[in-house]
Amino acid sequence: MFIGHYAVGFASKRFAPKASLGVLIAAPILLDILFPIFLLAGWESARIVPAATPFLTISLDDYPWSHSLLAAVLWAVLFALVYWLLTRDRRTALVLWVGVMSHWVLDFISHRPDMPLAPGGAARLGLDLWSSTIGTVVVEGLLFVAGVWLYVRATRAKDRVGRWALWSLVGFLALFYLADIFSPAPPDLKGFAWVALPLTVLLLVWAWWADRHRNVGSDV
Repeated sequence: MFIGHYAVGFASKRFAPKASLGVLIAAPILLDILFPIFLLAGWESARIVPAATPFLTISLDDYPWSHSLLAAVLWAVLFALVYWLLTRDRRTALVLWVGVMSHWVLDFISHRPDMPLAPGGAARLGLDLWSSTIGTVVVEGLLFVAGVWLYVRATRAKDRVGRWALWSLVGFLALFYLADIFSPAPPDLKGFAWVALPLTVLLLVWAWWADRHRNVGSDV
């Protein structure tokens, strides 16, 4: 998934109003931040393959250190622990732990049976939602709309920046998602990783900036 993970970050503001949206989004996309780093380092691998749907053009052959269930649990604990040590905010730390773990759950729903349980293990799981382009777009689209709706319900713009920075971010994510569906597969995965990493950083900074210009609403 892509915008489905961002949806979890947006929705998390309802349950962790003290945290920045940038941090809340970083949690559910953490595994996808780690994957291109590990890919560039040669610790994990993937291939470009012909596929019937645009979501299956990258064959994720070996990515246990970022996307196995055991690794997800450990990364979730580490992410939440670091946040708790810095802030002593147990509620937000728990929300961040859930956010990181949500990535594995959503990927389990969308991926082919390629989700490992642990590094070195033979078991691979996945419900293969990605085999249906329409099904994937509907599920991710509904998640994204719900997540943004919860965020908007939980916050109020302090100024014009708070309004336009948020909606431009939402619009960019939606357009990028649609463009990715209709674009050809990347010619080179390592080149794709070099692009994905700074783009992800930009989106997190964008989310942090938009959130700084919004107040928590009275219904939180």
